[in-house]
Amino acid sequence: MTIGQRDKRALAVLAIAVAVIILFQISSRDSSPAAVVVAADSVPAAEKRLARMRQMAALTPGKQAALKQVAAGLEQREKGLIQADTAAQAQAQLLQILRRIGRAQTPVVDIRGNEFGQPKPFGDDYGEVSVSVSMECGIEQVVNVLADLTAQPELIATTDLRIGATSNKEKLVPVRVTVSGLVPKRLLPEKKGPGQF
Repeated sequence: MTIGQRDKRALAVLAIAVAVIILFQISSRDSSPAAVVVAADSVPAAEKRLARMRQMAALTPGKQAALKQVAAGLEQREKGLIQADTAAQAQAQLLQILRRIGRAQTPVVDIRGNEFGQPKPFGDDYGEVSVSVSMECGIEQVVNVLADLTAQPELIATTDLRIGATSNKEKLVPVRVTVSGLVPKRLLPEKKGPGQF
């Protein structure tokens, strides 16, 4: 069997190609050993983590719906805050509410002798303003005034009630009542620390 010219050329090209491949592999080798990547967690741990993430994702819509419901309830309740630019204006509104309730009584209850209390914080997010008034009326009218106070849309309540003894034929009793209302905290005067004026 004789090797033809064409076969000799094919063997030469094959030998050159093998030599180039061997040189390429030798030159591209890294002298340091290849780092082996180890899985951070085992498969069961990864499955547990996946199950937990799925549970949390399933709870998210429920939590968002609950948050929206609570926010709507808070907004509805905060509509009862006495809205004013200053604490003094809020106290004046509180006095107007008391006078409006007194005028609605039969016979009319005269609200007089008002005294404004010092605004103070109510919790972390609200303030409280108060006003004390005097009136002279029958005991049934006192009950009606107090009942009408609780029916107001504003967040107001009686904080002090003093009823004196009757000394006249008409059975009118002297009454001093203090009513407080909730306001946004921004209406309260800022407290100054030591050394500030």
